[in-house]
Amino acid sequence: MNSIKKLAVFTVAAWTCLQAPPALADEWPSKPIRWVVPFPPGGGVDATARALGEKASKVLGQPFIIDNRPGAGGNIGASLVAKSPADGYTLMITSIGMVANKSLYPRLTYDPAKDFAPVSLLVVVPNVLVTNATQPNVKSVADVIAAAKAQPGKLTYASAGSGSSIHLAGAMFMSQAKIEMLHIAYKGSAPAVTDLIGGQVNYMFDSITSAKPHIDSGKLRALGVTTAKRSSVLPDVPPIAEAGLPGYEVSPWFAVFVPIGTPKSIINKLNAVLTDAMKDPQVGKTLQAIGAERVGSTPEELEAHLKIERPRWEKLIAESKLSEE
Repeated sequence: MNSIKKLAVFTVAAWTCLQAPPALADEWPSKPIRWVVPFPPGGGVDATARALGEKASKVLGQPFIIDNRPGAGGNIGASLVAKSPADGYTLMITSIGMVANKSLYPRLTYDPAKDFAPVSLLVVVPNVLVTNATQPNVKSVADVIAAAKAQPGKLTYASAGSGSSIHLAGAMFMSQAKIEMLHIAYKGSAPAVTDLIGGQVNYMFDSITSAKPHIDSGKLRALGVTTAKRSSVLPDVPPIAEAGLPGYEVSPWFAVFVPIGTPKSIINKLNAVLTDAMKDPQVGKTLQAIGAERVGSTPEELEAHLKIERPRWEKLIAESKLSEE
C-alpha cells in the first residue's frame, strides 16, 4: 500500500472514531437502561428510582431496570457503576455517601469525586429524630441533649449503617451539641427501627420515609426534623434547630450519577427526562408519600451542591474520627 492510500485509510478511520460518540448519543437509548440503587428495596431511594424510572421509560421507549445492590454504605453499587461503560445505559441514584464515603472508607475501589458525572439533584428527604414513645422524660430535643450530658457515652442512637444519612445526622448532632452517644449501626433501617421500638436503643435520626408510619401509630415520638424547615408530612414537628440546637441542619438528598465520560448529550437528555418526570402528578404522589421534597437540578447545579457538601462532611468525619479504617 503506497503512502497516499495509507493516509486515506488513516483519515477515514480517524474520522469514523471522531464521529462515533455523537452517533452513539443520537441513538440513545436503543436498549434497556440499568438503574443501580445501592440500597435495599423498599426505602425512599428505591421508591424514588422506581417512580421516576417508570415515567422515564414511557418517554424514552426503553425500560429502566432497577438493580438493587445494597451493602457497605452504598459502596458495592457505586463501585459497580464506576466500572461500567460510559454509554448512558448504567446510572445510579444515591445520597450523602457520594460526598462522605471517601473519608469514611479510605480504601475505596473507586473515587466518588472523579469516577462519576452528575445528572440531577432530585429530592430532599428529611430525617427525623425519634425515640420510643414510652419514654416519659424525653419529649424534646433539649431533653435529649440534657440526658446525654448527664450520661456521657451511655445513651445510644441507631442507624441504617455507617455512612448513611441517619448515621451522619447523629454525628453532626453530637458534634454541635457537644455530647457523646454510642452509635449502633444496623444493616438497614428496618431492624434499627425494630430495636428502637423495642427499647434496645434510645434514639434514631431516621428517614422520614420509614419513621412516619411508626410515628402515626404512636410507637415512636418525633422530636425534630433535621432540615431547616418543617416537613409537609410532619407539619407539627419543629426543625431541630428550633427545638434545642440552633444552627443544626442536615438535608439528606437523592441524586443521579452516571460513569464519567458519558456523552454530555446523553446526560442532558437524561436530565431533561428525569426532571420532567418529577412534575408528573403520579410521581408527585409517590414522592409526597415518602416525605420527599422535589428539587430537580441541572448537572451543573448538582456539581455545585457537591462542592459545598463534600468539605462539610469531610471535616465532620475527620474531627469526629468516624473513618471505618
